[in-house]
Amino acid sequence: QVQLVESGGGLVQAGGSLRLACVASGSIGSIRTMGWYRQAPGKQRELVGFVSSDGTTNYGDSAKGRFTISRDHAENTVDLQMNSLKPEDTAVYYCAADWRERVPVNYWGQGTQVTVSS
Repeated sequence: QVQLVESGGGLVQAGGSLRLACVASGSIGSIRTMGWYRQAPGKQRELVGFVSSDGTTNYGDSAKGRFTISRDHAENTVDLQMNSLKPEDTAVYYCAADWRERVPVNYWGQGTQVTVSS
């Protein structure tokens, strides 16, 4: 099993920045991809982006140009740097990981709230 714990959420004004962190523990040797999703109130969970084991990053449409995902294999962490935040970025952000080289869906963190005020 893999445990994922997110941190770094909070309240930020529009135009500001926030950095989320996720640390993995447990059977970390099985992890191939790690990434982030978000779910806004009343909406479906959507992919923000993920990093493969070779460092390749893939982003969802909402994240392109403003968000950056980085991964530290030695520390078993994946971070999400969010810039130029908008009120529509308000959501619960979830860390995810997978044992296959694909969009991560196997393991989930508990989520961290990000609120962007206008």
